[in-house]
Amino acid sequence: MSRTRSVASSVLGINRRTVLAATGAAAVSAGVGYALRPTESQAATTAETRVVAQSRKAPAAPLAPYTKGTTLAAVAAPRTSTGYRRLGEGPGWKRVVRGELAAAKSGRAARRTALAAFVQLTDLHLIDSQHPMRLEYLRSTDRHAWRPHEALTVQGAVSLVERVNALRGAPVTGSPLHFAMTTGDNTDNNARTELDWFLTIMSGGRITPGSGDPRHYEGVQNSGLTQYWQPDSTVRDADKQAGFPHLAGFLAAATREVRSPGLNLPWYSTVGNHDAMPLGCYGHGDSWLAEYAVGGRKLMALPAADAKKLQNAIKGGKDPQGKAFRDMLKAHTRSMRAVTPDERRAPYTPADYLTAHLDPAHRGLGPVGHGYSSANLAAGTQYYAFRISDDVVGISLDTTDPGGHYEGSIGTAQLKWLDKQLRDNKDGHVIVFSHHTSKTMSNTGHADPARPTERRHNGQEVVALLGSHRNVLAWVNGHIHRNDITPHAAPDGRSFWEISTASHVDFPQLARIIEVVDNKDGTVSLFTTLVESAAPHRTDFADLSQTGLAALYRELSFNAPGASTTLGGDPADRNTELVLKKG
Repeated sequence: MSRTRSVASSVLGINRRTVLAATGAAAVSAGVGYALRPTESQAATTAETRVVAQSRKAPAAPLAPYTKGTTLAAVAAPRTSTGYRRLGEGPGWKRVVRGELAAAKSGRAARRTALAAFVQLTDLHLIDSQHPMRLEYLRSTDRHAWRPHEALTVQGAVSLVERVNALRGAPVTGSPLHFAMTTGDNTDNNARTELDWFLTIMSGGRITPGSGDPRHYEGVQNSGLTQYWQPDSTVRDADKQAGFPHLAGFLAAATREVRSPGLNLPWYSTVGNHDAMPLGCYGHGDSWLAEYAVGGRKLMALPAADAKKLQNAIKGGKDPQGKAFRDMLKAHTRSMRAVTPDERRAPYTPADYLTAHLDPAHRGLGPVGHGYSSANLAAGTQYYAFRISDDVVGISLDTTDPGGHYEGSIGTAQLKWLDKQLRDNKDGHVIVFSHHTSKTMSNTGHADPARPTERRHNGQEVVALLGSHRNVLAWVNGHIHRNDITPHAAPDGRSFWEISTASHVDFPQLARIIEVVDNKDGTVSLFTTLVESAAPHRTDFADLSQTGLAALYRELSFNAPGASTTLGGDPADRNTELVLKKG
């Protein structure tokens, strides 16, 4: 290495370890034991060249913590106390040190060395709000089954990308942010429209967040039905009676073209149940439902008794293939309304999902495939491992169950593969990513149609496997739409943290920065810091611009009838330092 490069690297805090991470280096395994070809990690070349070029400029300022734009600095909070509550800027959340797995030793701040820093985005739930397959009518029995802000998911997600792009370093170490990982439910209804929007938001480009007739919205929000917020109408619907505003022009603005800058980081993708299956719970294969998804009829209202029956069937996992759902739709054909057919609403298969990620049009800053590879496509798998840095490997699991239902599990082949990855990387640290949490991997009764004889394994079996290896630092996931951090300790002292992060569709709409540091005292710390989107905390009902709608997206989600008020978690689940013994 030249003297110019080494001096600049020491000033920037960038060595080979951080260059590997910052460039989204090549994956180490593609879920079938293959290394990726060099052509599938070309993003590293461009990004490393950019780092080297920067190093030849005047010496940069030393790394320093960067908390601007994080929830350490400020958090959206209500500024009115009754009715529809307006948001404003509230005080930030303090950091909590958690020592359940190891004692935090004094002086560690002066000794620590940064190993990795990355962003977790989860449960974006990008929603094609005009899609015929949506279950809005369950609101007749469950107020939160339909959310008044669902037409604004694209604007909200773009604003989150803008927030990540505005961060100038990690909140604790000041280290460069090396990559972003989405931990599933990137889409909401397994629709091609939603998948295209997700990939464009992440990699950059223009999106028209609507389907059907491009001239006007065709969905529940201009149906005249009073069980839904009718923003453009003066109809006194149930939400307006609770204080929701009348916003003339809202639906035209919500379906207007949006531009995403794309992440200025390499990004990886993990699959969730809403990505893998229609409605996040029905297995593929019913041709009638596939035709209904792209067709010209949409059910917008359902009697409460029928809605409750359908909801119970979904929650109980009693209808994994959607037969009862199909029969219910057929029984209510006369109640359906005409909408414009649209082939873009078709459900996509796992192979379609992989192919779309591998498409050069969605490359962004890479890596090609965003973790997935042609080996995944050939083998029909959606799990892989990738190199984060010299010292850290990431492993992305597929915890969805193709046999149906929204809870998760994994097959024997994937469990054995995971064990091999942990053994092969025993001299470094490992961070595991998935969509489901350990407690929500309880769906073992439905066989994978592609592997009907393979046993399915639950979350406790995964916890036991991870706990049997000393190199696992964390299991990072989503699905529950709530911040929740759980310590896992084995009897022999092996331990890791399970970090579950809230969604970006339900308030408080957060993402999480995770920093890994070696404290040089026999312990490692994981720092977790939550971030909101870049949208202003205060809204202006007259501002229907892309930014104004992103701010409204947050405020509407706060006021959504029936929404949980505990998804932000306790202070110990938010901004934290998680200490554990070095393996």
